[in-house]
Amino acid sequence: MGEIMDSASLYKSLEEPDRADHLWRYTPWRRVHPTGDLTDIPDASAPKVGLTCLDENVALVGISIEEGGVGGEILTESDKVTASFIKAVARDSAFTLRVEKNFIASSPIILDIDTGDSDCALHLTLDIGRNCEFELITQISGSAPWTGFLRTGRVGNGSILNDVVIGHTDCGTLLRVDSVSIGRDAQVKTGTVSSGSDNTKSDLRYKMADTGGHLNVLGSVLSAHEMHLDHHIEIHHDAPETFSRLNWHSACGGNSRTVGTGMLRVSKGARGADAGQLFHNLLLSDKAKADSIPELEVSEHDVVGCGHGTANGPVDEEQMFYLESRGFDTEEAKDALIAAFLNTTLVEMGSETLHHWLAEHLQDELDDLKS
Repeated sequence: MGEIMDSASLYKSLEEPDRADHLWRYTPWRRVHPTGDLTDIPDASAPKVGLTCLDENVALVGISIEEGGVGGEILTESDKVTASFIKAVARDSAFTLRVEKNFIASSPIILDIDTGDSDCALHLTLDIGRNCEFELITQISGSAPWTGFLRTGRVGNGSILNDVVIGHTDCGTLLRVDSVSIGRDAQVKTGTVSSGSDNTKSDLRYKMADTGGHLNVLGSVLSAHEMHLDHHIEIHHDAPETFSRLNWHSACGGNSRTVGTGMLRVSKGARGADAGQLFHNLLLSDKAKADSIPELEVSEHDVVGCGHGTANGPVDEEQMFYLESRGFDTEEAKDALIAAFLNTTLVEMGSETLHHWLAEHLQDELDDLKS
């Protein structure tokens, strides 16, 4: 009870975030708070949570979802407002994904989170043992007006994890926070596929405090209508010989807006670090907006390389003409180019099996947004 009270007390002790802060530049905290009263920590229901395997013939032995969160401490590098707020709201909704050491799965594991139709919150602790190898699809669905999703924990030493989170709620606001550390020599690909909610604010932070960690952060974001999808990503290189890449693709149409802000921090002593980030935005209408801010903070001079970049552009008219000349109508050609653009990061998120599943999901999203 004390820890829960500490989260609530911590949140209430904090001042309203400043819009000058990198995290809050485009989406103020008041916009994603469930009631708009920033002093309020409202009640929220627990979602339905289920764990299955994409291949129904594969038994789930060595991996489980358990009630209660143990050891899911928030990183000191994480934003205190978002993390403490969700932790307080999710006081009755804490779960742990427990993965035993040396666990290997031949088919992707699916963690389904059904928000229902009322305000919902979940604190999920990742307890992934050493030398595991598996793929995890976390799918958030439902019609809750507001959803808070906090992930804390650690990927164990030497583990190989392909980790994809799909924001597929029907409407409402999704506030998502990752606060995850990467173990020694672990290889992690963490992908975000976002398209469902009216309003998304993601604050994703990863800490590489052990030698040899390898991290790819990937995004495939699709917005339409009046959607406002804002993703902030930070990667902290605190140990030598660590590697990270951030590659984020957003396609925005209608009157929607996507935001991508990234920060790569290389601490003094993180010798041999190799970090880079790239944002690409595809504008599908004259009224759509896309903002990207890649930033670097490097305190160690002995690095392999650190770089960043961003690019915006409309649909390529020559490519449209080519596809139309091959029998595609205008809408089919446009859909094909959107799918190809988002598939650039989608294909990097995991195995051929995972990619095929994600590609089908993307096509369903394209169809839904047109309806």
